[in-house]
Amino acid sequence: MMKTRKIKGRTIFVVEDDRKISAILEDYLRSAGHEPQCFYDGRSVVDRVRKDEPAAVILDIMLPASDGLMICRKLREFSAVPVLMLTAKVEEIDKISGLAFGADDYVTKPFSAQEVIARVNAMIRRAEGRITNNPAGHVYLVDEAGQRVAWHGEWLDLSPSEFRILAAMMKRPGQVFSRDQLLDALGDHALDSGDRAIDSHIKNIRRKIVAVDHKARCIASIYGSGYRFEPD
Repeated sequence: MMKTRKIKGRTIFVVEDDRKISAILEDYLRSAGHEPQCFYDGRSVVDRVRKDEPAAVILDIMLPASDGLMICRKLREFSAVPVLMLTAKVEEIDKISGLAFGADDYVTKPFSAQEVIARVNAMIRRAEGRITNNPAGHVYLVDEAGQRVAWHGEWLDLSPSEFRILAAMMKRPGQVFSRDQLLDALGDHALDSGDRAIDSHIKNIRRKIVAVDHKARCIASIYGSGYRFEPD
């Protein structure tokens, strides 16, 4: 049995129509120090994430009035929140579909609640593990509170828009972000921005990283799609 490692409590959305399963997950999440919020269908989840993004989402693939895969796809249009899919399906194609739609991990029913919590904690650590005020010993990290990013121990001189774009990409290394997704990451700053502004921001971010590490080629241009952060 996988042991859970407690981390600082976070708000976790549990989207599961089976109230017994939902209650079990809620109890385990509270025991792990988290603050679960339960949804019994998928109708309001996307709007809630947009309004008040949680640290992670546990998302059932089969839901009344909606579909977990479609919800995951909608979330990925504007959010990098970690998503753990729950599914009773065992076919490999269903697992692949969940990951292709943007899920970070999946668990097949029946499952161990402790394993679910361990996987959720692991997703949160991957997403937030570099959020700290001490850049020493990190290739890169994001300091959300200070609205700044460090590269090889040196804080980059980023504008607010550059910070938002780079922070969004760093939270999901390897994911291709379209220009529209990066505009969404700008929030209110996107009002005066467009595709060309995103290209300009990326150019400036690259320049500032290279000023610290001349060998860095960490933001790849993906023809016809957008940009991808590749820390390696």
